[in-house]
Amino acid sequence: DLYRKVFIFRKDPSDAYVVLRAKIEQPLQNFTVCLRSYTDLTRPHSLFSYATKAQDNEILLFKPKAGEYRFYVGGKFVTFRIPEGHGDWEHICASWESATGIAEFWFNGKPWPRKGLQRGYTVGAEAAILLGQEQDAFGGGFDAYNSFSGELADVYLWDAGLSPDKMRAAYQSLRLPPAILAWKSLSYEVKGDVVVKPRLRE
Repeated sequence: DLYRKVFIFRKDPSDAYVVLRAKIEQPLQNFTVCLRSYTDLTRPHSLFSYATKAQDNEILLFKPKAGEYRFYVGGKFVTFRIPEGHGDWEHICASWESATGIAEFWFNGKPWPRKGLQRGYTVGAEAAILLGQEQDAFGGGFDAYNSFSGELADVYLWDAGLSPDKMRAAYQSLRLPPAILAWKSLSYEVKGDVVVKPRLRE
């Protein structure tokens, strides 16, 4: 249970990462990923990387530069531009639904204009899920220039799209529906220089 705790990726650039273990029974037609990050990086960095043997960017949340997030599904991406931060925690949720190809992006509890992405696609179930690095091969192929450095918390993955109420609840750290990956019952393995510490501030 990592409630009120964070992963600190201490080095920049970093070769460290955290492997997340999830029981994904079948391919995903819908999903939502949420996480909170705190960093002063201005270079590109990966936040959440879900790779299958067929597709290294099966699900990827990536920040190419300040004020911009890329959300990948099945190797294709859409870009969401956000106002430049004030050196604070940034909470993001990204959800996707195969039937409509609609990608939703929520930033600090507010929805951004929805975009279209990979309608009819199915996300593979046999996945390597990593925090802190971007996979260019299944479970590996890292580029230190895309590594994360800073603090990560409140990581969740659901095999469904969340309602607006639940999206806001995730931002406020309220009660959430059962998840494939849940911060309060996370099965993980640290590889390299990552430290678990209490959160310093809200």
